[in-house]
Amino acid sequence: MNIFQLFWSRLKKHPLSRVGPGLITGVADDDPSGIATYSQAGAQFGLNMLWTMPLAFPLMAAIQSMCARIGRVTGKGLASNIKTTFPPIVLQSVVVLLLIANTLNIAADVAAMGEVAELITGFNRHIMTAVFVFGTLILLIFIPYHRYVNFLKWLTISLLAYAAVLFTVHVPWSEVLQRTVWPKFTANSAAAAVIVGVFGTTISPYLFFWQASEEVEDMRSKKGAVSLVSNARLAGKELRRIRWDTWSGMLYSNITAYFIILATAVTLNVSGITDINTAGQAASALRPLAGDFAFILFAVGILGVGLIGLPVLASSGAYALSEAMGWHSGLENKLKDARGFYSIIAVSVLLGLVIQYSPISPMKALFWSAVINGVIAVPLMVVIIMLVSKKSVMGNFTASRTIIILGWVAVAVMGTAAIGMFIPG
Repeated sequence: MNIFQLFWSRLKKHPLSRVGPGLITGVADDDPSGIATYSQAGAQFGLNMLWTMPLAFPLMAAIQSMCARIGRVTGKGLASNIKTTFPPIVLQSVVVLLLIANTLNIAADVAAMGEVAELITGFNRHIMTAVFVFGTLILLIFIPYHRYVNFLKWLTISLLAYAAVLFTVHVPWSEVLQRTVWPKFTANSAAAAVIVGVFGTTISPYLFFWQASEEVEDMRSKKGAVSLVSNARLAGKELRRIRWDTWSGMLYSNITAYFIILATAVTLNVSGITDINTAGQAASALRPLAGDFAFILFAVGILGVGLIGLPVLASSGAYALSEAMGWHSGLENKLKDARGFYSIIAVSVLLGLVIQYSPISPMKALFWSAVINGVIAVPLMVVIIMLVSKKSVMGNFTASRTIIILGWVAVAVMGTAAIGMFIPG
């Protein structure tokens, strides 16, 4: 056995290798664009936006567990289920908007990664951006996902950097607890815009498609495994795994987002810095306030989650369009067996790179991505709730009443916040 084989055998036996899609989904939610949004919330409103994360957690976990359940029970991705259950216009509208939003989100993410890499290494940000883009494409296209994902799982540890930042600064914990349960802010359009941004980056449409499709990929990787509607024998074990995997992954994601808001609240907001446009700007602003160590921790976290977020963003759109078109899809497939699927991934990521050299501002790309996600998230959640409630789709494995109620609460919260954003005052 050579050194690589020995390393690989040890890696496969590590506990992280047994963690399901929920962990990657949760961490991908805290991508560089998400970090910028959470940083803005902390910088602009201080401790008064901490309440969003305890509220978002059960809502996000409920929606993502529905998506995972749909994938494992039916053996088909979310787009395939929408295709067979709803009129064509529903799927067509969602897929087109998803692809546009994902491409713009990729552009914003790789721009942030390039900016942070330049801050750390001194190399030109555009060169670093190209390295990240082509490196991601090579890994996605030429390395089977069951191998690639184990390296991604190790990168999830980078989120701990945001907890570590709090050890480098003073945190008024009693006030933190108070503001988490009893915030003080004026309910106006500015506050609504930040709330929409926070919930929009936390409960994101691309994660819905990714979660369902990865459950299908996970099922196909197991010899003899079939959908639960075809063979209910493993239902108890599989649905328990989905609950644990999804809720723990979303908890990790939301705790991290809470720490980002908190870290920027007790540093940037306290120092009068209330306007953050990029994750890199947040990292730079931390340096004179909290020191080089805090800056490095924050920056490393951005790069780590960026490397996880890029594959998820690119692949979610590819899954959606491939399922809509009836093409072969899946990251376990070779290029020659899923050309359409991998072409969508390549086009999305390369367009994200091209935007870096165009007059389009990455921050404007992020803004329009958020707008589009806001347009499709609420109706898409309604579709997901309807799917997971239908016996014709789910058989005997429809979602519980508690999960359905949480799903409708998520729809109400995001819908109300979106409306509030356009009310002047």
